[in-house]
Amino acid sequence: MFFSKIYVGLGAGQIVGELIEDFDLSPMWVIIAMLATYFVLGMFLDDFAIVFITVPLFVPIVRDLGFDTTWFAVLFILSMQSAYLTPPFGYNLFYMRSVAPPEITIGDIYKAAIPFVILQILGLALVVAFPQIALWLPNLLF
Repeated sequence: MFFSKIYVGLGAGQIVGELIEDFDLSPMWVIIAMLATYFVLGMFLDDFAIVFITVPLFVPIVRDLGFDTTWFAVLFILSMQSAYLTPPFGYNLFYMRSVAPPEITIGDIYKAAIPFVILQILGLALVVAFPQIALWLPNLLF
């Protein structure tokens, strides 16, 4: 949390915002770039570290682009779940290895996780394409 305060205080949010403006990307490509960043960071960091580093940067941009922040939070969670099943760290893969029989190798687990990662990325793509999937229940409640 301390790191993120200093990070944002030094102007990282402005730099990221200017980079996005310089690339002249459509709003959806900005979201896709953010999700790719989450996916890569999720391979190396835990979700709390990623939240503290990226939320102060990404959420204002998401708001400025006119997207729902609840939808973006759902995208974050889906991205983290996918990243937790991918090497090199793959936290969930190591947990599965710890409960698997001794004859099952970590390589076997990596190979077995591939279809699940593909399905999760497909689900993430559906929620990106159709935000109503993630927003129908919150909209019903409020």
